[in-house]
Amino acid sequence: MKKEVIKKSIDPVVNPLVQKSKSKMEVIYEDNHIIAINKACGDIVQGDKTGDETLIDKVKEYIKVKYKKPGDVYLGSPHRLDRPSSGVILFARTSKALTRLNEMFQDKEAMKKTYWAVVDALPEEEEGTLHHWLLKDAEKNKSHAHNKERKGSKEAILNYRHVATLNHFHLLEIDLKTGRHHQIRAQLNRIGLHIKGDLKYGAARSNENAGIHLHARKIEFIHPVTKVPVKIVAAPPQRDAIWNDLVQIDYLKD
Repeated sequence: MKKEVIKKSIDPVVNPLVQKSKSKMEVIYEDNHIIAINKACGDIVQGDKTGDETLIDKVKEYIKVKYKKPGDVYLGSPHRLDRPSSGVILFARTSKALTRLNEMFQDKEAMKKTYWAVVDALPEEEEGTLHHWLLKDAEKNKSHAHNKERKGSKEAILNYRHVATLNHFHLLEIDLKTGRHHQIRAQLNRIGLHIKGDLKYGAARSNENAGIHLHARKIEFIHPVTKVPVKIVAAPPQRDAIWNDLVQIDYLKD
């Protein structure tokens, strides 16, 4: 029986085990085929019209320096996280790993993705499934969730459960079944819940760091090359009172 590999960043404030690059990027898992980063709020995964430095560029530089690699460094991106969100994101260090990861992200059962969302109200049910059809408005960079299929829409499914309440906010744990543009944000907004700080999807006010309280907490999968089960857990952003209080709750510790 192959042994499961578990990597995580330590909750809540200081993690002496993870590696920090000069750009303060947090590497939480690394082998010859894949590398996982605990993405900070505001980091952009791939280039856009802003021209800001991308997380891909930072990871390439980290690999180039650490392993003293001459020339260009290969790095593939099989998935993304929204810029204002945080949490675990995977990159492929080889073309072989990228091909297999791309296939795995298309398979609802191959990748188990768990998110934490801090919202401003409770859902009607403590736990349940949200099933919508998402239409993307490219001009406004926003998605709208509909109860019925529409032309050009994509099916969006997630499971949620209420796991904690802190002051006026509530923590939902979300098992994402499909990976659509702004899926969690749009689906929660559809049922009247707003992620803290997410002005685009109905939050009352922004966060000081311009981020939102949506965190990719955990990802579980069978390694695309070694075939060993892997679980990677990312600590929420540091120096945030709500996140720091939540991760002190015993039953939320991974």
